[in-house]
Amino acid sequence: MTLEFNRSAPFTMGVELELMILSTHDWNLIRGAADLLALIEKEKHAGEIKPEITESMIEISTGVHTDYLTMLSELTAIRDMVVGSAQRLNLAIAGGGAHPFQHWSEQRIFPKERFFHLHEMYGYLAKQFTVFGQHIHVGVSSGDDAIYLLHMMSRYIPHFIALSASSPFSQGMDTAFDSSRLNNINAFPLSGTMPFVADWTEFNGYFDTMRDLKVVESMKDFYWDIRPKPEFGTIEIRVCDTPLTIGKAAALAAYAQALARHLMLDPPGAPSLDVYRVYSFNRFTACRYGLEAGFIDAGTRSRRALKEDIAETLARLAPHAEALGSSAALEEIRRCVESGENDASWLRSELKTTQTLNDVVRRQSQMWAGATESAVQTNAG
Repeated sequence: MTLEFNRSAPFTMGVELELMILSTHDWNLIRGAADLLALIEKEKHAGEIKPEITESMIEISTGVHTDYLTMLSELTAIRDMVVGSAQRLNLAIAGGGAHPFQHWSEQRIFPKERFFHLHEMYGYLAKQFTVFGQHIHVGVSSGDDAIYLLHMMSRYIPHFIALSASSPFSQGMDTAFDSSRLNNINAFPLSGTMPFVADWTEFNGYFDTMRDLKVVESMKDFYWDIRPKPEFGTIEIRVCDTPLTIGKAAALAAYAQALARHLMLDPPGAPSLDVYRVYSFNRFTACRYGLEAGFIDAGTRSRRALKEDIAETLARLAPHAEALGSSAALEEIRRCVESGENDASWLRSELKTTQTLNDVVRRQSQMWAGATESAVQTNAG
């Protein structure tokens, strides 16, 4: 059976965000998804809000956007409605890629057929999948364009990892990684990268083989860092930790949108297998060191600082961001790069200030709800 790729307008974008549901008593994860979703269903709201694999998480998603500011507006409206509904249930919501001190064994699978199937297939890994990511969709006009853009975008995956990293803590410990979340994803057999296929026809051949071998049933079974999403007409970037703020989430989407426009309209080269030869190393160092990572440029066969590579990319993207109306978003990315500070840095700083991970989570929930950093600091006394 041929996978049909549904055409989308190029450079449209959409975002999915997985969020923590927290107890306001001890700031641990709490099994609140069913009650929260039942309350939300009674409210008129933008976007889509649905359960995730365990009962202490939900996922929000936007509609399709061409404009960064309208996406930010929709994300803000969804955020405000979810946070308000949670408060009515004495719950809190937070971003971040991993809860700092929850224990996976205490999580419960959300009662949905697909989630039970995943639990049966993957065992304890399904509960360890209680981590929180941002997925960014970028529209393309054909399956062939999707394959091309996916291969070209793979070089820049370390950018998205380092810029979004917000999971330095896990199981009550500092992991020494800026993004520990992706280590959980690595355990799944269908994670990593898509094969180096040339076009949509070749991808269909690969997919048919995998389905005939009973390895997969649908595209959902691939946990690749970037994957085609033929029913949406997009490519989906899946490596980002959920940021601590809506503003960062929207800025990351705008960065992906501008980068896609650059790669499609002003291509710096052709897809290269060399990118995948250094891919795992670049991915690992971005997870481990965040914005302080090194980076191997497969094209020039040289090493450089990842911050330097992002800064040079931002300069190339400036005219594309201006055409898309997202210069302000890329300015936020630039400030992050120049400071060398990402959300993982902020979380570590908060632990030094508060001395307890419970208070760190409380303060990141305040950040998610829209408080400024200064307001969070003042609230802490």
